[in-house]
Amino acid sequence: MRITKLLVANRGEIACRVMRTARDLGIRTVAVFSDPDERARFVAMADEAVRLPGNAATDTYLRGDLIVDAARRTGAEAVHPGYGFLSEDAAFSRACEDAGIVFVGPPASVVEAMGSKLEAKRLMAAAGVPVLPGATVDAADEVGYPLLVKAAFGGGGRGMRVVTSPHELADAVDSAQREAASAFGDGTVFLERFVERPRHVEVQVFADQQGSVVHLFERECSIQRRHQKIVEEAPCVALDDAQRGELCEAAVSAAKAIGYVNAGTVEFLLDEEDRFWFLEVNTRLQVEHPVTELVTGLDLVALQLAVAQGEPLPPEVYAVPMSGHAIEARVYAEDVAAGYLPVSGTLHRFRIPEHVGVRVDAGYAAGSVVSPFYDALLAKVIAWAPTREAAVQRLSSALASAELHGPVTNRDLLVRVLEDDDFLAGRIDTGFLERLAPVDDGPRARVVAHHAIAAALAARAERRAYSPLARGIPAGWRNVGPAMQPEVFEEGDVRVEVRLELASVRVDGVEREVRVFDARPDAVDVEIDDGRRRYSVQRVGDTVYVDSSLGASALHVVDRFPVVEEDAAPGSLLAPLPGSAVQVAVVVGQRVTAGDVLVVLEAMKMEHTVRAPFDGTVTEVRVELGEQVDSGDVLVVVEPGEGGDA
Repeated sequence: MRITKLLVANRGEIACRVMRTARDLGIRTVAVFSDPDERARFVAMADEAVRLPGNAATDTYLRGDLIVDAARRTGAEAVHPGYGFLSEDAAFSRACEDAGIVFVGPPASVVEAMGSKLEAKRLMAAAGVPVLPGATVDAADEVGYPLLVKAAFGGGGRGMRVVTSPHELADAVDSAQREAASAFGDGTVFLERFVERPRHVEVQVFADQQGSVVHLFERECSIQRRHQKIVEEAPCVALDDAQRGELCEAAVSAAKAIGYVNAGTVEFLLDEEDRFWFLEVNTRLQVEHPVTELVTGLDLVALQLAVAQGEPLPPEVYAVPMSGHAIEARVYAEDVAAGYLPVSGTLHRFRIPEHVGVRVDAGYAAGSVVSPFYDALLAKVIAWAPTREAAVQRLSSALASAELHGPVTNRDLLVRVLEDDDFLAGRIDTGFLERLAPVDDGPRARVVAHHAIAAALAARAERRAYSPLARGIPAGWRNVGPAMQPEVFEEGDVRVEVRLELASVRVDGVEREVRVFDARPDAVDVEIDDGRRRYSVQRVGDTVYVDSSLGASALHVVDRFPVVEEDAAPGSLLAPLPGSAVQVAVVVGQRVTAGDVLVVLEAMKMEHTVRAPFDGTVTEVRVELGEQVDSGDVLVVVEPGEGGDA
C-alpha cells in the first residue's frame, strides 16, 4: 500500500520532523491540534489540519477516537504517532488497524506486549536477556531498597520515583500513578531494583515485515534530570568493540523474540561492573533518533514509512558503518535553579545557529507560545564531527550563541555540562547532574555589568531614534549643564546602576572605559574596558534581553517609582508555576508538620508538590481540586505553631 497522505498524531518538534521527511517524499500531511496549538509551527507546516477541541492532553492528543476520525475524514491512509502521547498505546494502534489505517510502527500485538514493562521484562527473561529484579507495588520487600517506582506504560521519565525507605513508598506510588495516568492514559506502576550510578545505553533496532531485524548501533543517554534525558550521544565511549557487539546482538535478539516490526529502541542499564541489564523496549521513534541519523547517514523516518508500506529493509542498512561522533542536547523551557520547573510564555526571539555540522530540530519559532499544558521541549540541537571532542565543541558553541528570549531555558546548564571536565573525559552516569559543580557567581556579575551597559546604550539610541529633535543633541545635554541619566538593572541577586554622561559611563558610581562604535536600539558595538564586542539587545516590557560572546542575560529594568504592593500573608504557599490542582491534601484547621503534602499541581505532564515548610496549622485553603492556577497564586496559608482541630 502506498502512503500518499499521512496524519501526524503529535505536536511540536517531532510533528515538524515527520512532516519534513514526508514532504521530501512527496507525501501530503495532516496535523491535529489542540486549542493552545492553533498557531503552532507544526500546524502551519501541514497541508491540512484538524482541531481537537480542548487544552489538556487527555482531551486532545490522547483521544485516539478523535484522531482516527480525523484520519478518516481527511483521507489519510496512515498515522505516524511520533513519540509520547499515543505512540505506545496498543488500543490506538489496533483502532487504526480496525479502521484500515496504517499505523507507522509495530503491530498492536507487539505494542501491547512491550507497552507493559512488566510483560516486557517477562518476555526478555524468557529470551535470555538479563533483566533487573522487579515486582508489583505490594511486594516491595522482594525488590529491596532503594527501588524505583515506574509507570508500566509510557516513558520519558514520567511516572517514575526513587524510593529509599518504606515510609516513602505510598506517596511515591500515588504520585507516579497520577502522573502516568495523565501522560499516558494508564496509571499502572510497578517496582524495580534501583541501580546505583548506572550508565543508560540504548540500541536502535529496525525490522521489516519480512522478518529481517538489524541494529543501528547504540546511544549513550546518561545525562538526565527527573529520569528524563537531556544529552544523548553516539557512540558510547564506555564500550569497546566486543562489548558493543554483545549489547547490540542482545537488542536484536530481544526484537526477534517479540516479532518486532518498524523502528524501536531496546534500552539497557550498564552498571559499574560493565554488566548490562534490560530496561524496556520503546516501540516508537525516540527523541534522540537524530544522533543515530548523523552517525549512519540514514533517515529513520523515511525508513519507518518504507517499512509501513511493506517494503523490505534496503541493503544499505545491513552494512552501514558508524561514522564519527554525534551528540544532541534538548533545550527545554524550564527553570533549572528552581528544580527544573517547566515554564510557559511567549518566545520573543528564538534563534539557534545551524553552523557546519550542527542540526536544529525545533517545534517553535519567534512569537510561539509555550503552553503550560504539554511537554516544555523547545528544540533539539545536534552536532556531528569526526571526533567526540570536536562534536562537543560544535554543540557547545551553537548553544552558547543561541538567542532565546522569553521563558527561561536550560541552555546555560547544557553548556556547563558540555564544558565539564568529567563529561569531556566520559566519566558520566545517570546521577551526573546531581554532582555538577554549582555556578560561580563571580564571573556572572561581570557579564551582567557589561550587558547592563549595552542595554543602557541601546535604550538611549531608541530614545533618540524616536525623538527627532534630540538626534543632533548630545545625550544628557541641558542648558544648565550635563544631567545624569541613571538606569538600574537586575538579574537575580545582581543589581547594576548605569549612568550615561556626555563623555563617560559610570557603573555603580565607578567610571568605566567605554568607547561606542555603533549603538542602535537592537544592537550595540562597544569597547568596555579592554574588550570590544557586539551585543544583541531586545527589550520586551520591563525585561531587556542581551546576548554577546560573554553569554546571555535577561535584565529586569527597575522602576524608578515602583508601586508598593501588599505582600501575601506570612506562611502563604504560592504556586511555583501555572498548572492544575490534581490533589488538595489539607483543610482549614488541619495541623501539619514540615514536609507534609499540601497541594499537588500538574503542569506540562509533570507533577509538582507543594509541601509544608514548617510545623503549623492550615488557616486558609484558596485552591480547589481541578482549579487552574497561575504562578504566584496563593494556594494555602499555614500559621506556625500548634492549634486548630486535629
